[in-house]
Amino acid sequence: MATSRSQIARWIDEGHVLVNGKKTKASYLVKPEDQIEVTPPKIQPSKLTAENIPLDILYEDKDLIVLNKPTSLVVHPGAGHSQGTLVHALLGHCKGLSTIGGVERPGIVHRLDKGTSGVMVVAKNDKTHQALSDQFKNHKVKKIYWALVYGKFKETEGTISNFLTRSPNHRKKFAVSGSRGKKAVTHYQVLKEERGFSLVELTLETGRTHQIRVHLTDAGHSIVGDPLYGGHSSRLRQLQVGELRKFLVNLDHTLLHAFKLKFFHPILKKEMELQAGLPEDFSRMMKLCFD
Repeated sequence: MATSRSQIARWIDEGHVLVNGKKTKASYLVKPEDQIEVTPPKIQPSKLTAENIPLDILYEDKDLIVLNKPTSLVVHPGAGHSQGTLVHALLGHCKGLSTIGGVERPGIVHRLDKGTSGVMVVAKNDKTHQALSDQFKNHKVKKIYWALVYGKFKETEGTISNFLTRSPNHRKKFAVSGSRGKKAVTHYQVLKEERGFSLVELTLETGRTHQIRVHLTDAGHSIVGDPLYGGHSSRLRQLQVGELRKFLVNLDHTLLHAFKLKFFHPILKKEMELQAGLPEDFSRMMKLCFD
């Protein structure tokens, strides 16, 4: 069974990989005649408890699950979210999940931000997890998102390509940089424009943290409801009092939806394409903007 690079890196950090009898770093360059000793850690039992949280399952078999994640659901446990996550829901839904992601992230191959809804694939075993992870890493997975944003685009379609790095001014944000950081590429197509809003379809060539949110904000089109990248405050003040403004005042998340996911099923050996319907508030906003 193959082991992922991220898993090996974690073993190195934890001292389970020794070079010439000594702990090293993942960046170490192996030299001729180096003796490398790998002692995989014992799999620790998860302390997470199963919870009865309803899931919108789009497809399921013995190897994987494809689901439509709601905006309110956090993917895995973390600071401030020790219960009620997608992982807890998955543990309540099925007995087996992959272990590659660690005890806190069983089955989780990729993630969506809390406020982002839409299609996610989850692995039930390590073989499936490894194969899917390789597809994401090698950009073999087609990811299509829909976003409702502020403003009208100069061009109805195009590509945003640059480098992203963590913001020096805000620890939770990412920002566009000159040539530092990681390369990020987003293709976009405007589907509708009305009343100072645009519905945009986005296809990701890379999958960087906050990629869509940073790219659209940098282009002057913050996603509606995005509290971190200017999708609320200043834009909201420009709207006249009315049903649309009232709706936005009460909106508590980003209107970004993972609309479609296309990947190769590693066990069935066939292409899979799953699509998730828009959540109610996203559809409501579209009616207010475009009907």
